[in-house]
Amino acid sequence: MSMAVACLNCGLPYPEKGAPYKCPDCGGVYDFAEPLTLEHQHPAADRLVSLGEGNTPLLPVKVFDREVFFKCEYLNPSGSFKDRGTSTLVSFLLSRGVTEAVEDSSGNAGASFAAYAARAGIKARIYVPDSASGPKRKQIEAYGAELIPVPGSRLNASQAVMQAAESGMVYASHAYMPFNLPGYAACAYEIFEQLGRAPGALILPAGQGGFLLGIARGFEALWLADKIRKVPVIIGVQAAACPPLFALWKHGRLDDVQDSPTIAEGVRNRWPVRAQAVVEITRRSGGRFVAVDEKFILSGRDSLARLGFYVEPTSALVWRALEELISILPDPVVVLLTGSGLKYTALGHKLRFFRRWKA
Repeated sequence: MSMAVACLNCGLPYPEKGAPYKCPDCGGVYDFAEPLTLEHQHPAADRLVSLGEGNTPLLPVKVFDREVFFKCEYLNPSGSFKDRGTSTLVSFLLSRGVTEAVEDSSGNAGASFAAYAARAGIKARIYVPDSASGPKRKQIEAYGAELIPVPGSRLNASQAVMQAAESGMVYASHAYMPFNLPGYAACAYEIFEQLGRAPGALILPAGQGGFLLGIARGFEALWLADKIRKVPVIIGVQAAACPPLFALWKHGRLDDVQDSPTIAEGVRNRWPVRAQAVVEITRRSGGRFVAVDEKFILSGRDSLARLGFYVEPTSALVWRALEELISILPDPVVVLLTGSGLKYTALGHKLRFFRRWKA
């Protein structure tokens, strides 16, 4: 069955034609009007655009004197978890007859959208911060998408793409559009099947928080179907250089948060679109947010690499959170590794920061 999508502000349903990223009447954000269910199918499920996403390994490893399960989402087709949501989002666009679309990204979402747009025959234009790592930019272009580097922060890229959207382009936003969330929920079902039970706790990076929100809704769907007795405790991890979700969880506000450069580029997002929903569902699970200082990020990446997991710095945030909280988290603990280390070039980042400092 398909489920209704409506504006969270005015309640109007998503239009039957077109693909607006926000409510044309009031500018509100769209979301599913009812909780996800296990029977829920995406509105475009009759023609799913796929590159073979999902079915990623869940591997047990002894760390910090505990058995921890690592979910290798970086082994998805474009090298990140984004593929799960992009598959369902692009399927929706295709069902609406979209042939050209724009997106903004720090790298992984753009690479994923470029890949699935190529698969669907949709012409893509991706706006990225000029600090985005070189491999991600090359990957976007390799799929045939047009790459638009935007000077400044992640926010600047978002503002640039919205100008394109105001001119009439379809904005295939992984932040505003809700159609990627069922794709992320499928990861929860997959973890449940692989473990044979619900995790006691989940640890994952969070920027916009869409992956966290989708997975949490997936486990709530399992709970509503009486498949599990309790949803897992969810731990969202941010970089301390830009921790809006952490700030909202801890202080109840978003207006006094720093937006500093971080090597965990994938979670640098000053104004998460669904911040309230992400924090609320995390609280409901009994979970929390953790903000990780820069000095711990690369050492976390190296620790994961020595276990055989080669991930980018954004994914490596989870190591510090695991180290801090492992003694209080219920078993089994599942850690999501979200992006491949092949997407990151430290030298490129150092050169860009040096140029800015010299300027």
